[in-house]
Amino acid sequence: QLQLVESGGGLVQPGGSLRLSCAASGFKLDYYALGWFRQAPGKEREAVSCITSSGGFTFYADSVKGRFTISRDNAKNAVYLQMNSLTPEDPAVYYCAAESPFTTIQAMCTRGEFSSWGQGTQVTVSS
Repeated sequence: QLQLVESGGGLVQPGGSLRLSCAASGFKLDYYALGWFRQAPGKEREAVSCITSSGGFTFYADSVKGRFTISRDNAKNAVYLQMNSLTPEDPAVYYCAAESPFTTIQAMCTRGEFSSWGQGTQVTVSS
């Protein structure tokens, strides 16, 4: 059974950092495109960042460019999201997702075309 489990969420002050992790079980992530998405209360889910199976190409939403960094470690079967300079606009439930690549990572990410999803981890930014 394919399973993705996120961790690393929590409460952080504005300007602070968090590192989210997503571990996979039941399948190897090596050949999957991976992504991070978020959903705040009352808002639609939005793409945050995605990465190709090789790790050679990434996509970032404009709102997080320069602050967030996606990375993957296929040996550990995991994907990470380093979040720096967090602002009050970043709080949400963050989800990781996986999909066999079928088009550009930007297209997959912006359309949210991923079929395997984790349960999410809450990120709160507050002073």
